[in-house]
Amino acid sequence: MKKIFILTGEASGDKLASTVISKIKRINPNIEYLCVGGSNLNDLGIKSIFDLKEITYIAFTSVLFNIFKIRNRIYKTVDEIIKFNPDILFSVDSPDFSLRVSKIVKRKNPKIKTIHFIAPKVWAWREGRVKKMKKYLDHILLLFKFEKKYFDKESLLNTFVGHPLLDEEINSNIQLNNLISDKKKYISLFAGSRESEIKILTPILFKFIKKMNDKENDFNFIFHSTDKLKNYLINLLNKENIPNTEVISDDKIKNEILKKSIFAVVKSGTVSLEVCKLNIPSIIIYKMNFINFFIAKLFLKIKFVNMLNIINDKEIIPELIQKDCNPDEIFKSVFYFLKKPELIKKQLSDIKSTINDLKSSSTSSEEASKILLNYLA
Repeated sequence: MKKIFILTGEASGDKLASTVISKIKRINPNIEYLCVGGSNLNDLGIKSIFDLKEITYIAFTSVLFNIFKIRNRIYKTVDEIIKFNPDILFSVDSPDFSLRVSKIVKRKNPKIKTIHFIAPKVWAWREGRVKKMKKYLDHILLLFKFEKKYFDKESLLNTFVGHPLLDEEINSNIQLNNLISDKKKYISLFAGSRESEIKILTPILFKFIKKMNDKENDFNFIFHSTDKLKNYLINLLNKENIPNTEVISDDKIKNEILKKSIFAVVKSGTVSLEVCKLNIPSIIIYKMNFINFFIAKLFLKIKFVNMLNIINDKEIIPELIQKDCNPDEIFKSVFYFLKKPELIKKQLSDIKSTINDLKSSSTSSEEASKILLNYLA
């Protein structure tokens, strides 16, 4: 029986890996699996060797403070993979963890094929990593076409599979008449999926909302949250006593409300691509602590933080980062856009043409599953 070990480092990787593996399971049910994963892989009946939370550390300082714990988990993971002896080690995202594991596994057992999904952002920093990666990776799967040149240059086998957020989705057909009023204009707010981000961004967004309310009173503001952080965000909001603001965590409801929104204020990250996919005009915000920002500035070689801006090499979606991420600037940007429909039209036109070029011929999970099955043939 063929074997695949699935290696993820956080919840998003677990979710993405599960979409690929579910397709493989339908085509070939006679494959044995083991993983480092979370609830999504567990729902497929795949055992994880330890809790995903034990290696999910975000940002430079978090990694620094947990360096010995992470190192211990790297070597335990390697031992379990070697013992399992899979045909394929399929690693998904979290390169600081997963690629370290792949490197050691390849050294210990070169026969194990190593395939990594979501290429590290070598175009943003440390392009020289590709030379090292080709020594221990057999194949790398890309989200963006422009990434190919970096891996082709070093003859590392790669395939563009497209971005999973752009895959076609089935309409949820949820009736929101009791939640959404046609008399109100909705603005969606994304303050982040981590408590550390919410702590920084919500006070800024609360002040922005108050400024909008002082100017006009026909807006409703919807915070899009995770289930885990919903109550935390509601408690923060209750202290502010802002009447026309809600917090929603149900994914299907969030999706429908976003479709009804006239604008979105979005924390920098992959969620901005989801907003763009639904043709909603937006601006990007982000703020981090000084130490992390200082370290990032030392290494990053890109002018923009938003992927669509990076691809176009110009700011089609305004970015308010660090000192510019403040209530006054957010208010000015949003209100200016809302009063200039021609600007919104231009932004949405640029977004549409960019997104069309980011899609694969089918879906990212189908393209990725084909690669893995080819290696098992």
